[in-house]
Amino acid sequence: MRGYTGTKDDYLKRLRRVEGQVRGIARMVEEDTYCIEVLTQVSAVTKALQAVSLGLLEDHIGHCVVDAAAESQEAKDVKVREAADAIARLVRS
Repeated sequence: MRGYTGTKDDYLKRLRRVEGQVRGIARMVEEDTYCIEVLTQVSAVTKALQAVSLGLLEDHIGHCVVDAAAESQEAKDVKVREAADAIARLVRS
């Protein structure tokens, strides 16, 4: 079981909404919409994806890291490293 299993439906709803927003942005570009309006929508999609990322990260720490810590120090270290690497990727993006 993954850490986000309990909130999977919520994540899927958010991601479908983001998918619709991205299609809307593509349509805006096809229709030569003013660039600032397109950028505003890109910013909204970026924020929505960041919210999904932070939620998944919280779920990972609350479930996967906590379970690994109960298992062994080595398992905990692996999961903490995964979380740290994920945070580094999010910060760079």
